[in-house]
Amino acid sequence: MGTKKLPENKPEMKTIIVPLDFSVDSLKGFELALLFGRRFPVKIQLVHVQHRHDIPSQEEEEYRQAEKKLQKYIEIYSKELHEEAQLTYIIKKGKVYQEVVSQAEAFTDSLIVASTHGASGFEELFIGSNAYRIVCATSRPVITIRQLPVPQDITNILLPIDIALHSRQKVVFVSTLAKLFGATVHVVTFSESTNKKVVSRLNGYANQTIEYLKNKDIPYVSYALVGANGLNDLFDYATERKCELLSVVNESGNSFTDLIMGSIAQQLISKSPIPVLTIRAKSRTIKDSFSTFGG
Repeated sequence: MGTKKLPENKPEMKTIIVPLDFSVDSLKGFELALLFGRRFPVKIQLVHVQHRHDIPSQEEEEYRQAEKKLQKYIEIYSKELHEEAQLTYIIKKGKVYQEVVSQAEAFTDSLIVASTHGASGFEELFIGSNAYRIVCATSRPVITIRQLPVPQDITNILLPIDIALHSRQKVVFVSTLAKLFGATVHVVTFSESTNKKVVSRLNGYANQTIEYLKNKDIPYVSYALVGANGLNDLFDYATERKCELLSVVNESGNSFTDLIMGSIAQQLISKSPIPVLTIRAKSRTIKDSFSTFGG
């Protein structure tokens, strides 16, 4: 087999976009973003999206109330941030996922942090949460959190390796987060198959991932979940090893069919017991020092 260069997602993260609808659940994403803001010189921007109204006065009143709440958040939480970090807000109108993605794409170095739950409606229940629609529509990394306790630190990051074509695109960004937080990366080969060729390929991918982490002086743990019983084994590992973040590459598109039928990424986002970092798969390859064989 020939040597192939791994596609790379640039590990930049100076702006954190946080969708906020003021529900208790949506504040989980804000809390998680504050974990970054307290430690690093990042800009956190809260994005509130208004629904359009036929009555202008109603829309104006909603805007005033939203602005009042956002200004209060700025007043309270700015005091907790790193001295060079910033906390700002913007109020937009339209569909939540479209406006959040548009705002994130306005920056070349953005990360989106969002709760998977928020103000619910028929559209969200039928088509899929705004969080998953954001994941599908953006090229930016996204961290999602369910209705779970927000981690106070990131000391262990779970990096599952499977045989999917784009599986290893997440390694570069994960290594950046690990460096920032001083975290250990858990390189876990994951497959329900015990086929020797599959296992051999997984081991090759894992070894090259480990070599990359070694070169970056990032502590790691390796483990094999071969013959795994679905995602539950992965979740059990995350819980037992006290991981605070799980990474995945989203290989689906943003079509209606993808949203209805779901994907591995959507299952992880909706069921993971810890926050999930999702990197959008890229079809093109970019030369990098991190190379691999096969697949």
